[in-house]
Amino acid sequence: MAKESGLGWSVCSVDDASGTPRDIKNDITNVQFATPRGVQDVTGLDKSAYERILLLADFSVTLNGVFNDAANMGHDVFKTVPSTSVARTTTLTVSGQSLVNECLYTDYPLTRADSGELTYSVPGVLSDGTVPQWITA
Repeated sequence: MAKESGLGWSVCSVDDASGTPRDIKNDITNVQFATPRGVQDVTGLDKSAYERILLLADFSVTLNGVFNDAANMGHDVFKTVPSTSVARTTTLTVSGQSLVNECLYTDYPLTRADSGELTYSVPGVLSDGTVPQWITA
């Protein structure tokens, strides 16, 4: 495999409130996601450097996009975040590598900039306790 850019993202889908996956990659301008692990300090009195063990895995995502109220696009998917309490399958695929997680989206904040742009930045967190892992699509 060679080094690659993040251009040509193939999948960015999020379930709507009814559980139907919606391809919203055209609305998403950038995405941040992380797969951190918790760490416990287990350093004994006999050590001169930290000793640690890994704990639970996690996943978080923030999808930044442009307001689009067409059917089954970004606004249609996220407008129900404040009124529903459902986990949503979130699929990110680039270069044949997929990261699929069940997420709870916690906010749908819209911003109207002074230049006129109408954008959003939607945060999501892991919901079901499944360890995040990249798979070959």
